[in-house]
Amino acid sequence: MPDTPILQADQLALRLPDRAARRLFRATPHIDILRGIDLSLQRGETLGIVGESGSGKTSLGRTLVRLYEPTGGVLRFEGADITHLGAAALRAKRERLQMIFQDPQSSLNPRHTVGRILTQPLAAFGHDATPKHAAALLERVGLPTGFAARYPHQLSGGQRQRVGIARAIALRPAVVVADEIVSGLDVSSQAIILTLLADLKRELGLSLVFISHDLSVIRVLCDRVLVLLGGEVVECDGTEALFSGSTQPYTRRLIEAIPLPEVDPAWLDEKKQDVLF
Repeated sequence: MPDTPILQADQLALRLPDRAARRLFRATPHIDILRGIDLSLQRGETLGIVGESGSGKTSLGRTLVRLYEPTGGVLRFEGADITHLGAAALRAKRERLQMIFQDPQSSLNPRHTVGRILTQPLAAFGHDATPKHAAALLERVGLPTGFAARYPHQLSGGQRQRVGIARAIALRPAVVVADEIVSGLDVSSQAIILTLLADLKRELGLSLVFISHDLSVIRVLCDRVLVLLGGEVVECDGTEALFSGSTQPYTRRLIEAIPLPEVDPAWLDEKKQDVLF
C-alpha cells in the first residue's frame, strides 16, 4: 500500500449545538462530539469504526465526508486539505468521496423514482444520465432493472439499501463511508449487502470506512479497527490483533458483550475468501 493515506484525520474535532438545552434569549450551549481524532485510511483498505451508542461513530463518518465541517484539526483527502473547503471546491471532491447512510428510507427522496434517484448524481456532475445507466447500476447491485420505475416505499429495507449503495457508487468514488448499513436488516439481507460491498470494493478498487456496532461483522470485513469512546479514540489496531490481544478494558468489554463464538483463525480466513470474496 502507498505510504500516503487516501484519507487522513489529524486531531479532528467537532462541536455542535446542544439543541436539547436551547434556551430562549440565551446562547445555545455546545457539545464536543469529537475530540482529537487521529485516523488514516490506506488505499484499498477497510477501516472499521466501533463504539457504543453516543460514542461519535456517525458524527465521525459524516465529518470524514464533510457533511459536518470540523471545528478543529485537519482532514486530508487524496493528499489535499479539505478541512474548511468552501462549497464550490468541496463539490469537486464529491465524486471521489461518498457515503452510504444507515436509514435508506430517510436518505432516499420519497417523491422520486429509483431511476431518478440514481441518475441525479450523474446529471449533477455532468455525466451521461440516461435510463440505461440507472438500469446498469440496478443490475450491479442485484436488483431488476424494472425497479427504476418504483418509489422507495415500494421496496423492502434490503432493496432500499442496495439502491443507496448504487447511488453511492454511481460516480465511481475512491472512498466510501458506510454507516451502520446492515443494522436494521434481517440476517439474510445483511449477508447480501455485505457480500455486495466486498465485491464492489474489489471490482472498483474502493477504500472503505465501515461503521458498525456488530463486532462479528467488523471482524470478518475489516483490516483494521478504530474504537471510539466519548468522541475519542481508545484504540486502533489490526483486526485480529485487537480481537485476540487487546488489553484496553473498554475494548475488551465491547468484545465480551457480543456473543462471539470461538473462531479458529484458519477457518476465519477461509470464510473471508469463500463468503465475502
